[in-house]
Amino acid sequence: MQKFKLGEFEEIVLLTVGVLYDKAYGVSIKEEIEKRLERKVSVGALQSALRRMELKGYLNSREGEMTTQRGGRPKRYFTITAYGKQALEHTKDVRLALWNDIPKLAFGTN
Repeated sequence: MQKFKLGEFEEIVLLTVGVLYDKAYGVSIKEEIEKRLERKVSVGALQSALRRMELKGYLNSREGEMTTQRGGRPKRYFTITAYGKQALEHTKDVRLALWNDIPKLAFGTN
């Protein structure tokens, strides 16, 4: 069995990159997470997570168009790699197995 090291924030970022598909760049990822989770995301934490996941092989990035609003700098777009998809699937399977193994009594139901 492969071991995937995927923290909660990394999982959220990867899932959000998937949701945004070809529109996943720093600002759009940050806004989508804040909207869906109703929690603030710091730009620094997001950029660190994106770089870290790219180094782990979970994400690929490419430069997009240059815009005058960005001072001529291009946006960096992210996509999930096959390895990143495996990491997400593994995490989902582990979580579902844990949920399924909780006895009904643990939640106060029969």
